[in-house]
Amino acid sequence: MPAAAHRRTRTSRLARKLAVAGTGIAVLALPVIGATSASAATPTVATATSLGYSNTLDGWIRASLQVMAQNGIPGSYDGIYRNIIRESSGNPYAINNWDSNAAAGTPSKGLLQVIDPTFQAYHVSGTSWDPYDPVANITAACNYAAQRYGSIDNVWGAY
Repeated sequence: MPAAAHRRTRTSRLARKLAVAGTGIAVLALPVIGATSASAATPTVATATSLGYSNTLDGWIRASLQVMAQNGIPGSYDGIYRNIIRESSGNPYAINNWDSNAAAGTPSKGLLQVIDPTFQAYHVSGTSWDPYDPVANITAACNYAAQRYGSIDNVWGAY
């Protein structure tokens, strides 16, 4: 009887070692499997370059117009360009730290000088959530202008 008990213990020990080793391998494989699945599920964010345009003011406007067309947001190249030049001179990192919005703690940002609450409320799906991202900033601002004024083309001053 003692020999059989010894054999079971030895077999049990071997089974436990194999189970632990198998679990270790599975745990090591999880980050690889998870990364592959997560990468595949992460949606692509529309940028000028991802849509085939140059990473310049011209490309940002053209990419935004493409996203706007897909979402039924009106606006023209000329209307967007005119407002960008007035608001930020084409600097996607422009920030207004001196007006009433800034004094209230929400400075205007980006190409079309959008405050964070407006950017978040009028954000267009498929674009970045970064208000300094040129395509996201233009598209959200044009979405806001469309809701408020009918189109960015109808905006001729601060809005």
